[in-house]
Amino acid sequence: MQVARLCLGLLLPAAAALEFAYHHQEQMEAFLKTVARNYSSITRLHSIGKSVQGRNLWVLVVGRFPKEHRVGIPEFKYVANMHGDETVGRELLLHLIEHLVTRDGKDLEITNLINSTRMHFMPSMNPDGFEAVRKPDCFYSNGRENSNHYDLNRNFPDAFEPNDVSRQPEAAAVMAWLEAETFVLSANLHGGALVASYPFDNGVPATGTSHSRSLTPDDDVFQHLAHVYASRNPTMKKGDQCKDKMDFPNGITNGYAWYPLRGGMQDYNYIWEQCFEITLELSCCKYPHEEKLPFFWNKNKASLIEYIKQVHLGVKGQVFDQNGNPLPNVIVEVQDRKHICPYKTNKLGEYYLLLLPGSYVLNVTVPGHDPYLTKVVIPEKSEKFSALKKDILLPFRGQLDSIPVSTPLCPKIPLYRNLPSHSAATKPGLFIFLVTAFHIFVK
Repeated sequence: MQVARLCLGLLLPAAAALEFAYHHQEQMEAFLKTVARNYSSITRLHSIGKSVQGRNLWVLVVGRFPKEHRVGIPEFKYVANMHGDETVGRELLLHLIEHLVTRDGKDLEITNLINSTRMHFMPSMNPDGFEAVRKPDCFYSNGRENSNHYDLNRNFPDAFEPNDVSRQPEAAAVMAWLEAETFVLSANLHGGALVASYPFDNGVPATGTSHSRSLTPDDDVFQHLAHVYASRNPTMKKGDQCKDKMDFPNGITNGYAWYPLRGGMQDYNYIWEQCFEITLELSCCKYPHEEKLPFFWNKNKASLIEYIKQVHLGVKGQVFDQNGNPLPNVIVEVQDRKHICPYKTNKLGEYYLLLLPGSYVLNVTVPGHDPYLTKVVIPEKSEKFSALKKDILLPFRGQLDSIPVSTPLCPKIPLYRNLPSHSAATKPGLFIFLVTAFHIFVK
């Protein structure tokens, strides 16, 4: 019997043998390289940079077209282990990778997801912090920070107040990575609480801080995204499973309503990189015993997959001139929800807007021309694994060659600092719950 089991094991891809245990850098690298080798038609492994101590920041891309950009295929990402003492997310992403690649061609939902989406997985943004933990602790350890003693989730530019910390190599690498890809939706995985937290993490009166919250122009979408994840996690959705922690009705919270945070990654993604990101706190304990890992996988598997599918919300397309040439740097936004850093088409003229079902007017703006308005209706049930596709042919006469090829970035300064103290973003949303700040070391 033992011989039979051994032979069977040799026939299976190595990725299927992933154990529920904590994988240190060498083990994690070996797993990712094995997946990339065994599933080369749907994966690509690369490093986006190195940590302070020279460890690679690995990213595995999963998708049917992993080696080149394909028009209309949205980019999704999960980032885990931002704090090295928060370990559950790191292991969940490894098991999610295994789940996806081993079910391609066997599970229709997974196959459709791989065919329609490019998924980027970074299991460890802070490998030095993870390796620094010698004595695991539920609440706090020296592994939270990187090797230079910086909290990486306080290390990004902030749109609300100056953040003059020394930019760390891990954060700088992530920023360069974000600018190189057209990410549409993402999540970063943390531990220390059980909640789905959505932007903003910081704020000003114009975003609603006088009402103990800070809301984006896309608050309805963000609340939907948080609910999608929390509602499929049977423990998270209860909102009160962590002893001595605050309760979160329905398992979600606005980040600022929980507590203000300067220099966080989710605000940076949304404001400067046109990517909707939420923060997933997956365990009351930051470093639980590894025998608990199957429990966390079973509770989060459905949520992790369903959340990825939300990248296909709303509307997408390309903007063309009258000669059929795709136009970069054209502002494409919903008329009544402009972003402080305008959302623009990428170098291929593509735009992606996450929107809930409903009727919207798109405002398409080219420098030197009047805005072009066009109506879109997002159906209650969009096509599976595809947002509504709407290409836009601009009716302008004459040449549009004056549009620069490279997208000019908004300056990395507090963009919201001088806004008036009123905004549509401060209107109450359907799922907003006012909560007080507590346990500031969780996010």
